[in-house]
Amino acid sequence: MSLLNCHRFVYIYSGLLTVVLAVMLLCGFGTTKHKTEFDEIDVHRINVVEPDGTPRMIISNEDKRPGSFFQGQEHARPDRKGAGMYFYNNEGTEAGGLIYGSFLDKNGKIEEANVHLSFDQYNQDQIFSVDAGEERDGKFSMLRMNDVDDKPLIERVNASERISKLPAEERQSAWAKFNKTHPLMQTRVLLGRVNDKSAVLQLKDTEGHNRIVLKVSADGTPSIQLLDATGRVSRDISSTP
Repeated sequence: MSLLNCHRFVYIYSGLLTVVLAVMLLCGFGTTKHKTEFDEIDVHRINVVEPDGTPRMIISNEDKRPGSFFQGQEHARPDRKGAGMYFYNNEGTEAGGLIYGSFLDKNGKIEEANVHLSFDQYNQDQIFSVDAGEERDGKFSMLRMNDVDDKPLIERVNASERISKLPAEERQSAWAKFNKTHPLMQTRVLLGRVNDKSAVLQLKDTEGHNRIVLKVSADGTPSIQLLDATGRVSRDISSTP
C-alpha cells in the first residue's frame, strides 16, 4: 500500500469511527433516565400518564381541573368545582378522587366549603365516599356507601349529552325512560354528623329508603327507629316518654 493510500485509509477509518462513537453517545443519552429534584415548584396541573399516554392521575388547581375520563377520552364536566386529585384505572377511566374548595356568595358568606374523597366502582360512579364541610344550613361530616348501576357510567354521560339537546318539555320524560333501565345511585349506608348537629347511622334499602335509623340528636336524646318501605315508623325506641 502506498503512503498516500495509507493516509487516505487512516482518514476514512478515523471518520467512520467518529461517526460510530457519536451515534453511540447520542443513543446512550437518549435512553438515559434522568431524575430531577426540586426544592419548590409552582404548577397549575400535573398529568401522570402511562408510556402510551393513558391517564393514571391528575393533580390540578380549579382553573385546570379535568372533565370525566372514560377509556382515555375526556368529557366536559362544567358542574365540577374546586381543585383536586383524580385517579384513573388501567384503561384510563376515572376511579375516584379527592376534591376540595370553598365558594362564597357576593356578600362574602359561605355557600359551600367542603372536602370530598371517593372511590368508584369499575367503570361506574362512587360506591364509597368521605365528605366534610359547611353549607348555609350547617356543618357535616359523613361516610357514605352506595349502590350504583352495573352498566358503564359512560352510557349516562352520553344520555346526558343527548337529552340536554332536546326541547325542555321533553327532557323529564326522556330521563324517566332512561332511568328505568339505568337505576340512579342509591345510598345504602350513611354514618355521620349531619346539618342539624345530630349523629346518625342510616341503613337503607335498595330504593334508598331509610329502614333503620340510629340517632343521637343535638340535645343528646338517643333513638332507634325501624321504618317500612313507605317511610312509616313501625317501631321507635327512644329515651323520651
